[in-house]
Amino acid sequence: MKNSLKTVEIMIVVAITTLSCHNKNQEKMKTDTNELQAIFPKGEKGSEDLFTGNAYNIGLVEADSTFTTAVGNVYFEPGARSNWHSHPAGQILIITDGIGYHQIEGQPIEIIKKGSVVKCPPNVRHWHGASADVGLQQLYIVPNTEKGIVNWNEAVTDEQYSIEKSK
Repeated sequence: MKNSLKTVEIMIVVAITTLSCHNKNQEKMKTDTNELQAIFPKGEKGSEDLFTGNAYNIGLVEADSTFTTAVGNVYFEPGARSNWHSHPAGQILIITDGIGYHQIEGQPIEIIKKGSVVKCPPNVRHWHGASADVGLQQLYIVPNTEKGIVNWNEAVTDEQYSIEKSK
């Protein structure tokens, strides 16, 4: 009988310890949700003339005469965003992680997140970037590069960014 009670006590201690460790792991996983999972290398820091905050770009498919498509990855740190810009043949964004914003000029801002696909029409000004609190990871696809790749414009001001994200 003593051995049976001892065995039960040991099993209870093991169960409590296991549950305690499991709960600690779950808490850690919850606190790590703001960290983005990188699929591609971070790349080079974008020019301050083209981005507000820290944005990093790496080209994955260089434009050529066979595929006439450029593909790359951009990681925006929280609060980072592109300037206003347009693409002669348009652009497709595939959001692979994080939360951010996208706006076509004259339209309300859109919240974009992991799994979002955004189509930017040809020759239409727009901007995109991370939310204030969470970074954004995106693939960009620029088709028909023989028409040109990008036309950069002025920065999105802090006021525009603040007003737009509050709508």
